[in-house]
Amino acid sequence: MPERFLGIDTSNYRTSAAVYDASSGAWRNEGGLLSVPEGAIGLRQSDALFQHTVRLHEKIGSLPSGEVRAIGVSTRPRAVEGSYMPCFLAGESVARSAAHLLSVPLFAVSHQQGHIAAAALSAGRLDLLDGSLLAWHLSGGTSELLLVRQGEDGLPGCTCVGGTTDLAAGQFIDRTGALLGLPFPSGAALDKLALQARPEKGFAPKVADSRFSLSGMQNQVENRQKAAEPAQLARFALETVANAVVKASDQAVRRYGGPILCAGGVMASEVIRARMREAFGDAVYFAEPALSGDNAVGAAVLASRLYERMKT
Repeated sequence: MPERFLGIDTSNYRTSAAVYDASSGAWRNEGGLLSVPEGAIGLRQSDALFQHTVRLHEKIGSLPSGEVRAIGVSTRPRAVEGSYMPCFLAGESVARSAAHLLSVPLFAVSHQQGHIAAAALSAGRLDLLDGSLLAWHLSGGTSELLLVRQGEDGLPGCTCVGGTTDLAAGQFIDRTGALLGLPFPSGAALDKLALQARPEKGFAPKVADSRFSLSGMQNQVENRQKAAEPAQLARFALETVANAVVKASDQAVRRYGGPILCAGGVMASEVIRARMREAFGDAVYFAEPALSGDNAVGAAVLASRLYERMKT
């Protein structure tokens, strides 16, 4: 008998709805990037909210119909006080209405918690959520290394123990992409371009207590732009991020132990993944590219876990 759960996530750049079957582990995700004007490197929240409102019903309508046990929805970026973005209101409004009409439980989660759950599912290691682990959340707006332990509420409790002190990795990548005339968000295109380049060491940012700065790296990229081929510049940027991520991870593992779970759109980069595999081998886990970026699968997975917890 299927145990289906609906997940909804309306983040800053992607509208996403998903169905997850806890009995089989199968999932179906319907998502799409929001439209960003050519040459722009972001959206106003009002524009993102409008696009989510227009598109969310299409994503839900593309999912297979059938009974669901509960609904999970991302209502804020992170599970910390003051974390808020208007774009999440689009998903929360629809989720609350659907839960009321279907008479099923509604579980509110954070976008970050959904990322972690989706990565664990994709890696075939949902059991990681029952213990202690390190997790990277590298995306357009967030670059945090998290110590994750299950909280009293049954959700992943995330404590930031490292990451950037200024510019997020995704912002650095998108700004590099803009210099090269790549579409926004630039992660996938920049990674594809970088894989065409010769091996490149990149710059080694200073890392202390698993924390590092990327703001100065933008100047490094700009200074190299005229002399370097586009592919080589793309490789330089991604290897620079990889240098910082690997060193920060190593420092955290020495302090807290592993394993390491990698989530967020930036972690879809083959350049960064290769460096992490080289450094940590079987102790590092990744989400498949379809579940690396913003998605609702994680929200549905967490809804299934909270539903089972509620029944006991």
